[in-house]
Amino acid sequence: MAAIEARLAALGITLPPPVKAPPGVVLPFRFVRIVGDRALISGHGPQAPDGEISGPFGRVGGDLTVEQGYAAARLVGISMLGSLRRALGDLDRIRAWGRVFGMVSSVPGFGQHPAVINGFSDLIHEVFGPEVGAHSRSAIGVVSLPWGIPVEIEGEVLIAP
Repeated sequence: MAAIEARLAALGITLPPPVKAPPGVVLPFRFVRIVGDRALISGHGPQAPDGEISGPFGRVGGDLTVEQGYAAARLVGISMLGSLRRALGDLDRIRAWGRVFGMVSSVPGFGQHPAVINGFSDLIHEVFGPEVGAHSRSAIGVVSLPWGIPVEIEGEVLIAP
């Protein structure tokens, strides 16, 4: 078993299947686009184990707590890892996490966006370790996200051939 797959199993993490878009929604893009030695990762939201878009839904700081936002960001990471495994075939091809951009649907005046996106960063560090998992990051607040999800994250990784 590959090292990253073994680590996921040890953490009790099962990667979801491809996202099931809501009825009538067309997603005319790739969730992962490989360009040379980079994998560009489209914005992902939280997914349930069956591939459905996962709740809780709403805005952090209003409908949801920071802790619920953190948990949603962790689910986004698991969703993203599923997409990467499908695109790369093997998560051990990831040589380094480069850049991560996190968006948090939040109420006006909310300022704890980094604490929410830490749910994603902590997962990546757990799975890939401090060297490969290290990444640059931005965390911002937005007024809304698709389908009422509280967190959307995109990123970029360096990959081996």
